[in-house]
Amino acid sequence: MVIVIHQSLSTQNALFYNEKKVEQHKAVFFKSGNTPTINPFAGTKYDRLNILHEIEERNSRVKKKGLHISVNPTVLDLVRMGEPGIRSEIDNLMEHLGYGNQPYFVYNHADLDRVHFHIVSTRIDQQTGKKIRDNYEKEKVKRFIQSLQQKYDLTKEIIDDKTDLKFSSKSGYLKLSLEELFYQLNQIESITNKQLYDKSLKLFNVEVRKVKRGHIVCIVDESGKIIRHPMKLSAFDIRPKFHLGAKTVLEINLAKPPVDKFQLAQLARDLNRLVESSRELDLNRKQKIKKSNPSYKQKRYRNRF
Repeated sequence: MVIVIHQSLSTQNALFYNEKKVEQHKAVFFKSGNTPTINPFAGTKYDRLNILHEIEERNSRVKKKGLHISVNPTVLDLVRMGEPGIRSEIDNLMEHLGYGNQPYFVYNHADLDRVHFHIVSTRIDQQTGKKIRDNYEKEKVKRFIQSLQQKYDLTKEIIDDKTDLKFSSKSGYLKLSLEELFYQLNQIESITNKQLYDKSLKLFNVEVRKVKRGHIVCIVDESGKIIRHPMKLSAFDIRPKFHLGAKTVLEINLAKPPVDKFQLAQLARDLNRLVESSRELDLNRKQKIKKSNPSYKQKRYRNRF
């Protein structure tokens, strides 16, 4: 079990990120809590945003009002906890962090090769209008995960520091994986300019290059040679923040934490899993095509004699 807190500047961007995944059929509404309506998912995304915005309007001094949490169970965790357990423990997590009385929305994502959940809420207390204290959140999350491990006999997530972070000529689900990379890098506050952002992309063998009609995203090797067919930057739903217009950059969701080795390793693990999944899919697809080919069937028949 891995739980990550993304301290978002913008509640809207955190919410709309998940809403877009729902629109793209990569996520579904999972549950909600403490909302004024019984089923807030029956309304529009703007209705859900207004529930949080009405609370945040009571406090104009706090800048980082959004709360965005991802809950990442392993397959074995899901089996042992079950859906009722996941729902119950998300409520317990919010209570444990001090947000038990806050309205929140939970989204079930399936855009990677594993099921994971995103929680969106606000850090402004709906009763007092003050910011809820966020001291020692990492320690609180660790204690909560330990309690889950004891309660459900869950496995401990092991992060390998030697995980290969880089894209290659064989990387699968390329657009989806790159969008996930852009989203994660967009949230790292210590990346303060385009030069640092481009250097961060190069760690993953990714470059954004300017061409006559805009920009392209390239997968390159160690020498900078393009090893995959480039993709237009305009084709991506989530884009690098320093390659956007000035107005969009001001609105983009930036998070508080500096570069976190643990989160980068987690991202690398997900990317590598996507690569492995794509290789299996490609192999199965090739076998099906080969078997459906008439010449292949004739060759097999001749070999029998």
